[in-house]
Amino acid sequence: MELRHLRYFVAVAEECHFGRAAGRLHVTQSTLSAQVQGLEREVGGPLFVRTSRRVELTEAGELLLVEARRALVQADRALGVARQSVRGEIGAVRVGFSGVAVLEGVLAADLGRFHRTHPGVELQLAELPPAAQVQGVREGTLDVGYCPEIGLHDAGGLAVARRARTALSIAVRPDHPLAAAESVAPADLDGEHLIVFAAHQDDETVLSRLGAAAGERRNHVSLVTGTLGVLALASAGVGVAVVPTAAERIALPDITYRPLRGAAAGLDIMIVSRPGERPGPVRAFVDVSTHTPPPGCPG
Repeated sequence: MELRHLRYFVAVAEECHFGRAAGRLHVTQSTLSAQVQGLEREVGGPLFVRTSRRVELTEAGELLLVEARRALVQADRALGVARQSVRGEIGAVRVGFSGVAVLEGVLAADLGRFHRTHPGVELQLAELPPAAQVQGVREGTLDVGYCPEIGLHDAGGLAVARRARTALSIAVRPDHPLAAAESVAPADLDGEHLIVFAAHQDDETVLSRLGAAAGERRNHVSLVTGTLGVLALASAGVGVAVVPTAAERIALPDITYRPLRGAAAGLDIMIVSRPGERPGPVRAFVDVSTHTPPPGCPG
């Protein structure tokens, strides 16, 4: 039995006339009659009582009509759901993110714009280090990742796009000498114990922004995989933390922020996704996020 057989049957049952039903379905009356007869053979008995003036349902036909209507409604619904998914109107998008994407407003801007245009899609969020986001996107447990460029050397084969640029600042205790400066240059950090965000213990991305060879600072550096951990060590007086400027929105006891000068003193926030074929909602989200201007820009 095919869905078209049920559609033909319902049309005849509702019109009580093969000719009118054939016109409604845009098929010939002989084709319609043959299809209904085939359905009756499959059922094992007549579905209609045919007279010269009208067509009436048998008891079996009455029962089939109820179920046929239900089946056709469900089939139409299934087709509609599939089409909505292809268009990215329903489904889910699993988004990994680092804290800096939230603090810079990038993640909220993209989520907001996508939700306004795709309100039927569920957004599932997970805060993860950059390396875990790359792994999740590659293995399919995440669809999209928002992270600083730190640790993205392992993102080979994935689609990586620049989303925004974040400046860097230092965070120190109020009694630290650098707290009195209006701004700090990388050269002012010579001799300081640095506390920096890193993807792992061999990641020197932030150190490279400071314009000094990592080897010269290795004995005076703490590499930490979370922004809050970096700030906690700075608050404890362990050293000078180098953080995204957006971290200044985090008000912690015994922490003073100062801008870090220098053309290289910044990090890119990247969007990581899988290239090629993607489910409709994910494809739509990536399209929205890669065409959304950074916060504060028109568009």
